[in-house]
Amino acid sequence: MALRGPPGERSVDELLSFGVVNLDKPPGPSAHQVAAWVRDMAGVDRAAHAGTLDPKVTGCLPMLLGDATRMAQVFDDSRKEYVAVLQLHGPAPADFEAVLAEFEGDIYQKPPKKSAVVRRLRSREIFDLEVLELEERRALVRIRCESGTYIRKLCHDVGLALGTGAHMGHLRRAGTDPFDDTDLSTLEDLSDALAWADEGDTEPLHEVVRPAEDALVELPSATIADSAAREVAEGAPVYAPGLIDVDDVSQGTLVACYTPAGAAVCLGRLVGDPDSDAGTVIELERVLV
Repeated sequence: MALRGPPGERSVDELLSFGVVNLDKPPGPSAHQVAAWVRDMAGVDRAAHAGTLDPKVTGCLPMLLGDATRMAQVFDDSRKEYVAVLQLHGPAPADFEAVLAEFEGDIYQKPPKKSAVVRRLRSREIFDLEVLELEERRALVRIRCESGTYIRKLCHDVGLALGTGAHMGHLRRAGTDPFDDTDLSTLEDLSDALAWADEGDTEPLHEVVRPAEDALVELPSATIADSAAREVAEGAPVYAPGLIDVDDVSQGTLVACYTPAGAAVCLGRLVGDPDSDAGTVIELERVLV
């Protein structure tokens, strides 16, 4: 079978069949609805969002196209960044910032009643909780946190700790690793870029739709021979003779495998000795070709 070429040399059709859009989700529709719009707009059979957002929430919603939907799991544990309006129910106390700082680190949360997961107490890590602006009873805060953190619940708990009570106002996601809000594209940007491509100008589309490999940059990587990549496409694991190089990682680590040209082939777990001459080195989790 033919393998994908270098990420930077792909045609429009190749990008749409294995691409990612760093989408700026608008307020109103659900993440699922936005994914359906992108699928229909791009004329692809599949599109998937990387981490759901409630209808009212805006911001960074990476959208995977075509075969790239197979790599959605890489976002399961990705760090998230939000900017939220914390609406206090009373005047901010003098120790406002000190109280917020106490929420950095591990916290315990129970998912809200309307969530789609089991309501069981669980731990989530808040990496950073920064006050950007404080005006009377409103605070603009930046939150860097573990995936699966409920920001609405966090705001409620902060209000209890402050003694004033509080709730979440507007919420915007500023980042889903490895993507952030410095280069977001809107649905209108995508629509316009597709229209320009139909007229023969593909440059706007190459700016909006990026090679799907861009979603894998934070994963450890392995380079495998083209012959091994073709075997992987048929469901075979990566055997020692087909491995060219792999990052220094521990057994069981999820790695992204690439051809020497830089095209993603699969996601897999390191299970064998990379320096051996025989045997399975990487077991497959998702075939991407």
